[in-house]
Amino acid sequence: MKLVTFLQAGTEKIGAVMADGRILDFATADSRLAVDMLTLIRRQDELMPLARALASAPPAGALVEAATVHLLAPVPRPVSMRDGYAFRQHVATARRNRGLEMIPEFDLFPVTYFTNHLAVTGPGEVLVQDHHLVRLDFELEVAIVTGRPLKNATLEEADEAIFGYMVMNDWSARMLQMEEMKLSLGPCKGKDFATSLGPWLVTKDELDLEPSPSGEILHAAMTCEVNGHRLSNGNADSMNWTFAQILQRTSYGIQMHAGEVIGSGTVGTGCLLELNGSKVTDNLWLKAGDEVVMAIEGLGRLVNTIVHVPERLEGMPPTLVGGTLPDLYAGTPAGEAGD
Repeated sequence: MKLVTFLQAGTEKIGAVMADGRILDFATADSRLAVDMLTLIRRQDELMPLARALASAPPAGALVEAATVHLLAPVPRPVSMRDGYAFRQHVATARRNRGLEMIPEFDLFPVTYFTNHLAVTGPGEVLVQDHHLVRLDFELEVAIVTGRPLKNATLEEADEAIFGYMVMNDWSARMLQMEEMKLSLGPCKGKDFATSLGPWLVTKDELDLEPSPSGEILHAAMTCEVNGHRLSNGNADSMNWTFAQILQRTSYGIQMHAGEVIGSGTVGTGCLLELNGSKVTDNLWLKAGDEVVMAIEGLGRLVNTIVHVPERLEGMPPTLVGGTLPDLYAGTPAGEAGD
């Protein structure tokens, strides 16, 4: 199923996208489904059979035209959100562009970091301030949502715990990120302002998933366009670590819960930092008004427009970054970028 969260007349609802593009409003179809997406995921054994039955024979009065509602992120308030580092092509290229050898630990274990699960957006506008727009970048990724509790998981248990997949755009303010990464603590202000998910949460039964000894492999072409120009081409099956492997390591020694989001990390060619460094693009960065369209086969098209929000305070807050404005706003990005 292609599950969505949407606003209709100011009310947040969940539903499923039908073959003709209309949306089945679960709450209207059956009051037992008048829940949010996290509840549907947590109570999937009880509620998903009901949702599937309604989708196979939808009540006419419960179908709404997609153009009359506003799609939110499918999981607007995830329990947590981590991002990974699973595509060797991207990591190796980004490091080579900075004159660095490939880091050997990449092949030893999959890594993730926590990002801001309270700054999730869906399709539509992404609001940014002045200093986000200094080398603003997209990152083309695929994300999963957990559907069951996990702790010290086997690979099989990890795969079984994946509820569904989404397109993910890990927006990145590279100037802020470059400065803070020099302190080796990880990205914060360069990443915490927005992560876009959507347009749908697609359940596993609809996807081209190949079993493998290291976990299921998703075969899905991935692209990104900016203002109609194709910049990124990749495939989810080029992940060097599967989501099962990522979940297995993530669940070591901790209790994971249904409703946690984990991103794959950037696919090869999937961000301007990599493309600029490879001279595919020439110091190209996103600006206010740009339209960014990410598409993943089977997961839909995530369309966002960048909107500039005026600053509340004049100038740059002294705690935001170090250095002087000319140093920060001009020249080639330097330092450890992460992804």
